[in-house]
Amino acid sequence: MSSKEHNNMLLFNKWDSRKVEMNDPGLKSVISLLPSVIPVTFGRHEHHRLRKAEVHLVERLVNKLMRFGKKYAKNTGRMGGKKARVFKVVMTAFDLIYAETKKNPVELFVRAVENSAPNEDTTRIVYGGVVYHVSVDVAPMRRVDLALRFIAEGVREATFSNAQSMEEILSKEIILAANNSMDSHAIKKRNEQERIAMSSR
Repeated sequence: MSSKEHNNMLLFNKWDSRKVEMNDPGLKSVISLLPSVIPVTFGRHEHHRLRKAEVHLVERLVNKLMRFGKKYAKNTGRMGGKKARVFKVVMTAFDLIYAETKKNPVELFVRAVENSAPNEDTTRIVYGGVVYHVSVDVAPMRRVDLALRFIAEGVREATFSNAQSMEEILSKEIILAANNSMDSHAIKKRNEQERIAMSSR
């Protein structure tokens, strides 16, 4: 395949990710939107330090959404390992996003991740036998990981005992997070984490 053909590939044969720009300069180096039809790396990044930054952002979301199992066995249960099924869920969710907003769903997804990524967190420091919680800045890679985790958590919690499908809830969560709405679970979690970190400064 030539480089020209590679650059012309559309995500799910529908969405162009080449024109999507990052508004948050701190996340540019850790968000990958390389042209791909179905972004699957088969875990090649797993044993390489920081190679996760080269994994397509949509695939990282899919990996997070597969964790629908029990608290201490998250990859078990009804979605554990069902990557093809989750890809279909994300494809349908992107179609729903476009139907509702008439905007590129990849761009809205990137905005959702940028808005959901916390800037501060707390860490425990033991000094003289006393435990202190101290506010620290969050590394860019962890910011993206937390944002994707918050979005996946919101979808997972909302789908249980709910007549709405997973696709509808995922599309709704991405749209709300992209608009920085407090109705979004991811935005609530980010604000809560930053509020706790602010009180620990």
